[in-house]
Amino acid sequence: MRRYLLAVVLSGVPSTVHALVTGDDVVRATRAAGSLVGGGVREGVAVHLAVSAFWMFVLTRLRVRGAVAGAVAGLLIAALDLEVVGRHNAQIRALPRVPQWLDHLAFGVLAAQRS
Repeated sequence: MRRYLLAVVLSGVPSTVHALVTGDDVVRATRAAGSLVGGGVREGVAVHLAVSAFWMFVLTRLRVRGAVAGAVAGLLIAALDLEVVGRHNAQIRALPRVPQWLDHLAFGVLAAQRS
């Protein structure tokens, strides 16, 4: 549970820092996630928690451990989340790509750390 909470909270740091530096909306990505279920920020938080729980389950079941394996997993998750699923959603497509990929990379690394 600790790894999940750390990964969920800290994996958004790259896109949040990018938004702050560029003057973008810091909840834009959360709102985009919420648009997957026809909602806004509140729904985006729920989507983020659910998707993160799903990927944490997958990484745990596959026994992905360590920074390198976690980074690879995070990049694979980004490809699926952003480029396969996300390409069908205008709000996700409109997000700056690099910060979103870095968020996924961070999630993978954090999720794959040993407790």
